[in-house]
Amino acid sequence: MKRFIPAIISALLLFGCSSKQIEQVDILIQHANVIDVNTGKVSTDMSLGIRNDSIVYIGGGSSNHSAMQTIDATGKYVIPGLWDMHVHFRGGDELIAENKNLLPLFIANGITGVREAGGDMTSEIFKWQSEIENGSLIGPKIYTSGPKLDGPRATWAGSIPVVTKEDAVIAIDSLEQMNVDFIKLYDSRITKEAYIWILEEAERRGIRTSGHMPFTVMLEDAVTAGLGSVEHLYYILKGSSSAEQKVTDDNINRKAGFWGSMTTLMDTYSEEQAQKTFKMLVDNDTYVTPTMHIGNTLSYLDRDDHSNDEYLQYIGNGIIETYQGRIRSAARASEDFVAMRHRLNTAFKNLVPKMSAAGVSLLAGSDSGASNSYTYQGISLHQELAALVEAGLSPLEALKAATINGAKFLRVEDFYGSLEVGKSGDILILDDNPLDDITNTQKINTLVLHSKTYSSADLKAMLDSMEK
Repeated sequence: MKRFIPAIISALLLFGCSSKQIEQVDILIQHANVIDVNTGKVSTDMSLGIRNDSIVYIGGGSSNHSAMQTIDATGKYVIPGLWDMHVHFRGGDELIAENKNLLPLFIANGITGVREAGGDMTSEIFKWQSEIENGSLIGPKIYTSGPKLDGPRATWAGSIPVVTKEDAVIAIDSLEQMNVDFIKLYDSRITKEAYIWILEEAERRGIRTSGHMPFTVMLEDAVTAGLGSVEHLYYILKGSSSAEQKVTDDNINRKAGFWGSMTTLMDTYSEEQAQKTFKMLVDNDTYVTPTMHIGNTLSYLDRDDHSNDEYLQYIGNGIIETYQGRIRSAARASEDFVAMRHRLNTAFKNLVPKMSAAGVSLLAGSDSGASNSYTYQGISLHQELAALVEAGLSPLEALKAATINGAKFLRVEDFYGSLEVGKSGDILILDDNPLDDITNTQKINTLVLHSKTYSSADLKAMLDSMEK
C-alpha cells in the first residue's frame, strides 16, 4: 500500500495545480488580434479575460479560464474604448433633458469616455456621473471642468468671472469644492493678467488646466505658467508666427482683434519659430486638441447646409435651434472673411502632422455640443479621427489621440487608455484593422462596457431608439 502513496500525492498535487489554473472571468474574448496603442504592435490569436470591469488576463493561444460569456473574435481587432477629449453639455435648464438624452449616442459609437470642457449644467453632470456609475443611465465616463473661468460678462452662460488675483483663488477654491477634474479657461473677456493668475494658482495646486487663450497673451507665457492643453489651433498658429509679439501688442493696444489677426499670422508663419514652439510644448508636457472636424464643418458652411445629415434625427429640436447662431454668422460673412476661413483651415491641417512629428501630444476632440452646428455627439469623434489622418497623421497617431493620450492628460493612465492587465475592460472589438484604415473604428462588432457586451445589432437598436 505504501508504494501507492507517492502516486496518490502526485495525482492530488497535479489536480490541485490544474484547479488553480482555472480562473473564473465574466467575459473571455478568444482568438483576437490585440492592438497595442502605444507601439502599434498587433498580437494575433490572443485571449482577454475581463472581470469586474477590469482586464485580468491577456495571453496567447488557449487559456484555462471559465467564463460566463465567451466571444470568438477570430479575424477581429481589439482596441481600448475611445475617448472624446472635447465635448460640451450646455444650453441652460431647458436643454438639460436633451443633453442627457444624447449620452447613449456616445456609447452607440464606441465612445466610452469624454472630457467635458465647460458648460452651464455642472450639477446635472455630477448626477449623470453617478447614474452612469451605478448602471441606471447609459453613457460614457465623464470627466468635467465644471464652469469655465473667464472675465466679466463672459460669452458662455455659467462662466465664473475672474478679474483680480483674489478672484482667481476664490474661483479655483469653488471648483475644487465641486471636485471637478480639470479647469477650463476661456478668452472672451478675460485679461492677460487674470489668465496667467489662474494658470499659476492651478499649477501651484497641481490641477490640470485646459483652454482657449486671449491674444493679449504670448503662447510661451501661458504654457510656462502651466497651461495643460491648448484647445484648437489658433493659438498654435500664433505661437508659430514671427510676428507673435507684434500681434500680441496690437491686441493689447486694441489695434487688432482675434479674427483680424489671422491673415497676419498666416502670412508670417515661420517654420523655425514653429519648431521652437513645438519643442516648448513638449518640454512643458502641454497637449494640443486640434478639433479638425468642427473646423472643417464651420469653415465650409457656405458650401454645405447639412440639411441631409443623418444625425439630425437624433438631436433634440432645442439643440438644433442653437445651431442657428453660427449659421447666421456664416450667412453674414463677407467673401473675404469666407476666403480667410478656408485658408485658415488649410493652415491648421498643415500644423497637425508637424506637431506630431515633433513629439507634441495630441488629443482627439470633437467639440460637439449645443451651439456647435452640425457636430454631432459620438459620430463626430470618428470624423475627427478621419480628419486627423487626412491632415497627415498615421492611423496609429490618431488612435493614440483618442485613447492613451487622453488618459495621460487626465492622469488616469494607470487604469484607462490601453489594453493591459489591471486596466479598464471597456473595449471595442472591430471587424477590421483601424491601423490600415482609421474609418474601421466605426466597424464595431462588439462593445464591452462595465462587463456588459453590446453587439453591433444592440448598438444599432440603441441608435434606432433615439430617433425623434
